[in-house]
Amino acid sequence: MILFQDTNITIFQSSLFQTNSIVVHTEDLVMVVDPGWLPAEIKQIQKYVNDIRNGRPLYVFYTHSDYDHIIGHGAFPEAKIISSDSFARKKDKEKVIEQILRFDDSYYIERDYQISFPEPDIIIKEDGQSLTAGHTSLFFYLTPGHTECSAACLVEPGGILIAGDYLAEVEFPYIYHSSYQYEQTLSKFKKALLNPYEIHMLIPGHGPAADSKLEIEARRSASLRYIEQLRGLVQENKIDQSYNLISGYPFPGIMNKFHEGNIQLIKEELTR
Repeated sequence: MILFQDTNITIFQSSLFQTNSIVVHTEDLVMVVDPGWLPAEIKQIQKYVNDIRNGRPLYVFYTHSDYDHIIGHGAFPEAKIISSDSFARKKDKEKVIEQILRFDDSYYIERDYQISFPEPDIIIKEDGQSLTAGHTSLFFYLTPGHTECSAACLVEPGGILIAGDYLAEVEFPYIYHSSYQYEQTLSKFKKALLNPYEIHMLIPGHGPAADSKLEIEARRSASLRYIEQLRGLVQENKIDQSYNLISGYPFPGIMNKFHEGNIQLIKEELTR
């Protein structure tokens, strides 16, 4: 499962949707991000954390509430949970749990922990909110658009930007909440590239990481261009032509469905 590893970060990648689970390990703390998917994959992450923790404080950060990102909740019962305020206040938590149960039921999956929705101990309420332990600082940012409750984290030292379901090479923007807020979040990521800390790596929720500002900006620009062009084509009622925007992406069967979801969402936004 290990996609990448250095002194401060280990990226585990699931066989499903190239989903990234991240373990931040500095001299001061250990933080697991979005542990998932399958039981054997989660056990591998558990074992790794147990092997390296050595008494350090343990946190789990959930970038957002999509079921594939919280499916491992329960695997680290001793950890302090970090999430956005809107994650904590989410009204349809039962719906997310039902998606997990339905997934497990479909594939005869048994887990050794109870499925439940995470209840955060540390709630992110504003951009730049930080958690500091020793020489390690975690800076959190609210990043709505993909979902209402999305959040990102910048890890220092290391210059590691954990983006959640944004800026993936393998995906165009999947917009479940707001295309306009998605654009605002992309502007935040641009500001992150200009902040006093040097960004050395961006880790999306799915697919390979980006290890240069040039690559991060290329992904950001591509995401912004997709939204702007899709909105224009929807306004002009050129829906068939909009599929050209995703012609270069893999897995066209399922990605057409996500694109169609974006079309419907933007149609609704334009008629409000």
